[in-house]
Amino acid sequence: MADPTSPVVRTGSGSVRGRVEHDVAVFRGIPFAAPPVGALRFQAPRPAPGWDGVREADVFGPPPPQATLGLPATAAPPPARHDPTDWLTLNVWTPDPATTGLPVMVWIYGGAYRMGSSAQPEYDAGALARHGVVVVTANHRVGIDGYAQLDGAPANRALLDQVATLRWVQDEIAAFGGDPGNVTVFGESAGAGAIAGLMVMPTAAGLFTRAVAQSVPGTYFTPALARDVSAELAASLELPPTAAAFGEVTTDRLLSALRGLDQRMRTVHRWGMLSHTPTPFSPVVDGEVLPTDPWTGLAAGAGRDVALMVGHNRDEWRLFLVTAGRAGAVDDEMATTAMEVFGPGPFAVDRVRTAFPDAGAEELYVLVRSDRMFRIPSLHLAAAQTAGGGRAHLYELTWPAPTSPALGACHGLDIPLVFGNFGQGLAGLLIGDPPGDDAVEISAQMQAAWTAFARDGEPGWPPYDEARRLTRVFDIGERGGIMAYPEEASHRLWRNVHIGVLDLLS
Repeated sequence: MADPTSPVVRTGSGSVRGRVEHDVAVFRGIPFAAPPVGALRFQAPRPAPGWDGVREADVFGPPPPQATLGLPATAAPPPARHDPTDWLTLNVWTPDPATTGLPVMVWIYGGAYRMGSSAQPEYDAGALARHGVVVVTANHRVGIDGYAQLDGAPANRALLDQVATLRWVQDEIAAFGGDPGNVTVFGESAGAGAIAGLMVMPTAAGLFTRAVAQSVPGTYFTPALARDVSAELAASLELPPTAAAFGEVTTDRLLSALRGLDQRMRTVHRWGMLSHTPTPFSPVVDGEVLPTDPWTGLAAGAGRDVALMVGHNRDEWRLFLVTAGRAGAVDDEMATTAMEVFGPGPFAVDRVRTAFPDAGAEELYVLVRSDRMFRIPSLHLAAAQTAGGGRAHLYELTWPAPTSPALGACHGLDIPLVFGNFGQGLAGLLIGDPPGDDAVEISAQMQAAWTAFARDGEPGWPPYDEARRLTRVFDIGERGGIMAYPEEASHRLWRNVHIGVLDLLS
């Protein structure tokens, strides 16, 4: 007799046994591609090998190789039951694997394109699944393995991993109760940037019907810039920038070289704005895997068949200000440099100061970095989607993190609110444990909007248009609701400035 607390589902590769947790069936660590090691390292993902019998799907797969930044550590995943190089695994939360036709949500994690794992506790999808959706979270390669531009390797291997996840969903999710014809991808920060890329990638066409992009980063690279970053890494290793050479180097040595590059980035002036960011990696507009940048592609109609929900948090860069220990320590020189590097084109310093005449140094520093890195790329993505004949819904989170006035509505605050997970990792820093009533209320608002959008494409507010710029603002009481885009001064500053592809300076 089958055990109802340990459901078994048959996939194309073999059977998997999950666990029922809080009325949701959970399957962890299912391979969707072969381990990208040996001859497969730095190559496009290949199909996962099959297995005999029933595979226990009760623990997460190991995280991909990565060199993290100085953000709060999340709980380490439990030891993998299987191959320690089985980085390309996914997890499924389903209200009922025996049912049919449930909407599907596929999460793509962020992490500055250099770190992240589907095992992070803030990505537990039990609360979302209890809204009647099937949720998939998956690993993808990051950093050197995912994005380094190497001879003999395809560009954007991280994006190819995500495409492989979505193909697995098309083939297998019906067995878990999901509808492969109703798939929504959602992700934050680098995850949102990846989703913007997927929307203009021919190989991803038809694999999802809706997309939610939370805090889209404004960094995509030309092949020349990406190649130069890889050449810099290779030089420190005394190697050529080729897949064959890098494939002979241990993971630890590669990550050590990346940490060394982190220390030198501010001195590599030919990288321009990139050298002032925390990551040397981003999707590469290589003309093949990623044929164009998202703003250009969407404006040309590449994503018109995919409904888009996109937004940002009001005070994005305050997370990095606080974690770097710079809150209260920004002076006029730092603010001026930030405006020169991240500001809207020529005469940026004067233009920003004129637009925000009462802002102090710290506010200007946070504002211009928030604008260029997240706020304007997200706003312009909605505008591009609309210009291309598609539909977009815009939102902004203005509710501030309750744990510190210095944080405001900072980067990453939306993650625990959307997933309904509090007290661990980044959520502990931003919201605290237990969460207050306001956090619970905002979380309920966002979960309802996200899952409604996944069900039928209607999050609860009108589509974006350039005339009205209606925006759903998530906040408490009268501070929230549907209104004209609140950041009008930033919108005017950047109205005629294209978020272009970052290139190597001469």
